Amino acid sequence: MSRIRPEDRQLLTPSEIGAEALGDWRYLAGRLRTRFATQTFARGLALVDQIGAEAERVDHHPDLDLRYSYVDAMLMSHDVGGVTRRDIRLARTISEIAEQFDAPAQPDALRSD
Repeated sequence: MSRIRPEDRQLLTPSEIGAEALGDWRYLAGRLRTRFATQTFARGLALVDQIGAEAERVDHHPDLDLRYSYVDAMLMSHDVGGVTRRDIRLARTISEIAEQFDAPAQPDALRSD
């Protein structure tokens, strides 16, 4: 298990999170959330697999919900109970992975759920 740096344990305020300009993500209910439109279950499964590999590499794990035509992702640092720099970094990386899978982010779709 990797050692978490002290600065990565610091909770970010909503304004600090907003300043990060994470266009693919929304800060909702104390977490970063988004939805990636995958169009097919197979593409969604492949996306989840790649996200999982990266999560293992950095030892920071999102909550993922795989559905037929989309994947919902949620990030927060459970050890400190909110969003930290670790979440910001992983959110950016997950967005890059989704781009490789031609899975556009649809973060506002979460509000209708």
